[in-house]
Amino acid sequence: MTQSDIQLVKYSWSVVERIDPVVAGGIFYKRLLDTAPHLRPMFREPIPMQSKKLMTMIGYVINRLDKLDTILTDIKQLAQRHVQYGVKEEHYAIVGSALLWTLEQALAALWTVEVKEAWTACYQLLSSAMIDAVAETPQRA
Repeated sequence: MTQSDIQLVKYSWSVVERIDPVVAGGIFYKRLLDTAPHLRPMFREPIPMQSKKLMTMIGYVINRLDKLDTILTDIKQLAQRHVQYGVKEEHYAIVGSALLWTLEQALAALWTVEVKEAWTACYQLLSSAMIDAVAETPQRA
């Protein structure tokens, strides 16, 4: 990600995070589960609670994008928790698509080609880090 990408993601996130996290997260989960209903069993908590956690985690990461090295351990731990929920590598593309769609809905006219490219780069960077963290971890028998 470039410095420009980071600034675009941070600014656009500052707009999105003004939306009630239950509403914004609910839009994301509705899109995700409409497009991939087979993922529903992975979500054990009520969607409103899951939405708050999602929005908090995204905010945490976005606010530290310019110093990712400070949160790499957190990202790896998050990846490990996701494995316990049944998340597989192929799920990251599905989630990424739902996330970008949700951001597009939330940002409306602010969703420019540049913003889309910045968020795409951001998601690819973070999802790759999570996938790599799982791949590096020895699997238990």
